[in-house]
Amino acid sequence: MRLVDKAHLLLRITSTHGIARRYFVVNGFDGALTMLGLIIGFMVSDPPPVAIIISACLGAAIALAVSGVSSAYVSESAERLRALEQLQDAMAVDLGESFHGDAARWVPMMIALVNGLAPLVISMLIMMPLWLAHAGVQLPVAPLKMAVLVALVLIFFLGVFLGRISGVSWWRSGLQTLLVALLTAALITFIASN
Repeated sequence: MRLVDKAHLLLRITSTHGIARRYFVVNGFDGALTMLGLIIGFMVSDPPPVAIIISACLGAAIALAVSGVSSAYVSESAERLRALEQLQDAMAVDLGESFHGDAARWVPMMIALVNGLAPLVISMLIMMPLWLAHAGVQLPVAPLKMAVLVALVLIFFLGVFLGRISGVSWWRSGLQTLLVALLTAALITFIASN
């Protein structure tokens, strides 16, 4: 069985597709808002060199990823083992070598990777204008402003994704997440300016 097929089967057996999607959106949103907050903070202060901004953003992105992987693995591991034990008790059979046993071992790792990679990947995308500017590439606008724009676009699309999943207006859902991001930016700007 191919690895992708097996992963799909294990997620289906445990009914954890929804959990993986939820972790992706929630932690992706956390990563995007964290990067937005850092970048807005740098914008309203006396911005240091781009290399320092990149280091600070990269540090935050890595911390979010490690936190996401470790917290999801610990919690999902406990949940999957508990579910396996309940199923074994109900069936009065050892399922350790079955697909259910595989799911108890592998699904927590898959969920943890989704939980950790979502903020990391989204943060890296937001940091792209900073890296380009640091490499000497001329951007149409200042790198911090471009990074804010990328963050807002990604946050909007996370909302669109949520809208598509839930069956509500994708446009409205995208605007709601964008509004949260704009309010966050405004709050940071207001606090930093006073």
